[in-house]
Amino acid sequence: MRQMLVLGNWKMNGTRASVKALAEAIITGLGESSAHSAVCAPYVYLADLAAITKGTRLGLGAQNVADQPSGAYTGEVSAAMLSEFSCRYVLVGHSERRAFYGDTNESVAARFCQALAKNIIPVLCVGETLAQRENNQTFAVIDEQLAAVINVADRDAFSKAVIAYEPVWAIGTGKTATAEQAQEVHQYIRQYLAAKDAELAEKMQIVYGGSAKPDNAKGLFAMPDIDGGLIGGASLDAESFLQIYHSA
Repeated sequence: MRQMLVLGNWKMNGTRASVKALAEAIITGLGESSAHSAVCAPYVYLADLAAITKGTRLGLGAQNVADQPSGAYTGEVSAAMLSEFSCRYVLVGHSERRAFYGDTNESVAARFCQALAKNIIPVLCVGETLAQRENNQTFAVIDEQLAAVINVADRDAFSKAVIAYEPVWAIGTGKTATAEQAQEVHQYIRQYLAAKDAELAEKMQIVYGGSAKPDNAKGLFAMPDIDGGLIGGASLDAESFLQIYHSA
């Protein structure tokens, strides 16, 4: 039985005071649910949040990691640095990084491997744009994004990772993927992995990252191949995030 996982992605939002209050409110509301939870925060708040989340059921994650271990890479943050702040998760290949900051399938694969080298769980984000979906390229895009990582990381590495399917066309656009549309792609990802390793595919956590909200979370999480969510805007409100979390 796969464990459910709900991750918050706070993106470039918050102040020291607001993220402290938000994290504390989430921790208070987690209760005894068996689902796992974590928040992926901006780098500058990781030290504060490491102290706040220590010894709690709320895990800590970062939103990106460098594709190199160290060196002359101004502005980058390495996996070794993240590990010093108790980061359990890190997003790699988020659609906004791919679209706005030039992340390629190859650089995402390198980031994935850097995270694993420091025992941080990479959350590999994959998904198609609206144009790609309308041109029936969804599965081809997913194939390319997964293959780039599998080609440089052995299959066993995926047992220490999470995959997040984020249909780019359903993020902040007003369009919404139905639970059935999301399930179709999640099932495809699991079948893709099963062709490599059936046992791995069955255990793989595949979470949904396409604008999950309190009113659609239960339907999404009821799907057999959806193992939780990567929550954007709704994770900036403790009540909304907790409603989604408890739906899992």
